[in-house]
Amino acid sequence: MKENYQFQELEESIDYCFQDKSLLKLALTHSSYANEHRMKRTQNNERVEFLGDAVLELIISDYLFRTYQKKNEGKLTKLRSSLVCEYTLAMCAKDISLGKYLLLSKGEDMTGGRERDSILSDAFESLIGAIYLDQGFEQARIFVEKYLLQDVEDKTLFYDAKTILQEMVQKEVGHTVQYVLTEEKGPDHCKEFTVQVHFGDCILGTGTGKTKKAAEQMAAYESILKLKAEQGETCI
Repeated sequence: MKENYQFQELEESIDYCFQDKSLLKLALTHSSYANEHRMKRTQNNERVEFLGDAVLELIISDYLFRTYQKKNEGKLTKLRSSLVCEYTLAMCAKDISLGKYLLLSKGEDMTGGRERDSILSDAFESLIGAIYLDQGFEQARIFVEKYLLQDVEDKTLFYDAKTILQEMVQKEVGHTVQYVLTEEKGPDHCKEFTVQVHFGDCILGTGTGKTKKAAEQMAAYESILKLKAEQGETCI
């Protein structure tokens, strides 16, 4: 079956072979697909995503506790929040092309479900939960460390991008940046927004997202990366 071949392709991609293949299929089954095919309520990835969320939080908490021994509880909580936010998990899902393998309804597929951050982030947690059920906590930890706990500083940078960018420009001139909506397209159920970060006569960065807030966050993140790369050789 094509479905089995695709699942095998995913296993090879993430370098993990499921002992119980049904767990992998469950992790990839979106509720829309289950509803369309009149499957039982428990035959979608929502329950295993619930478990994966808890497993993920413990893995990350343990990692941060051991890695950042001088940070207090507040700092650790903020770091953890940045690593489990929807955008970060969706980004990790995209890194392993997880959307390609999801079982979605025809409608969800046609309206961009394979690229939707909410669906991808849930699926990533579902995959963690499935690995935990399949071979235990240690294998789940190995997966998370390999596909999430890389470039921690960059992931936390995105989470706080707007605040960090404001602090960067304030150090130079004490002014604020402006977020300007430049484009809004798509149907109401699948909007895409484009936002630019303006500072005086400069456009520091551009971002797109499914919400204005997400677009602003991406634009701020791109601005920070640009400023860091140019090492201060900008118009601010």
